[in-house]
Amino acid sequence: MTGVEERGVSEIYVDGDACPVREEVYCVADRLNLRVYVVSNGSRPIRPTGRANVNMILVGEGLDAADDWIATRIARSDICVTADIPLAARVLAKGARAIAPTGKPWTSDNIGNALAGREIARHVRELGLPGGGPAPFKKADRSRFLSALDAAVQAALNQQDRSRKPNAGKSA
Repeated sequence: MTGVEERGVSEIYVDGDACPVREEVYCVADRLNLRVYVVSNGSRPIRPTGRANVNMILVGEGLDAADDWIATRIARSDICVTADIPLAARVLAKGARAIAPTGKPWTSDNIGNALAGREIARHVRELGLPGGGPAPFKKADRSRFLSALDAAVQAALNQQDRSRKPNAGKSA
């Protein structure tokens, strides 16, 4: 095995330009000794953290450059923090986990409806009707996010542990 399959520890990828929970990600990553990649196209300046486990990645200004960078590198044991529903769908398709900054876990059960709802909201905005945008970020969202991130990290680490253990009782 080479590359991402070999590293053995979950990594957290943050769709960074508009992420309101970067500090929470850093705290969880510090506590569990995980590597974090904050990926940005530079549209909003993000100060370096000074943490050795946090990598600031600046990609080109292309429409989906940050999404493409994340989707290309993420592995099954990793987690992506994003409010971007199409990116969440790409992450799930690779077998990784995705969480919105509000604490909502993206899953194979809810991503289809989320993609459809995104299209409806886009259409509502195009028509100039009220609504159709995301709800404002609230204090409760931050707390919900911390719980969801911790649960996702623990699930990813447990998944890794199970995949490393030999099958008990299997004859040679």
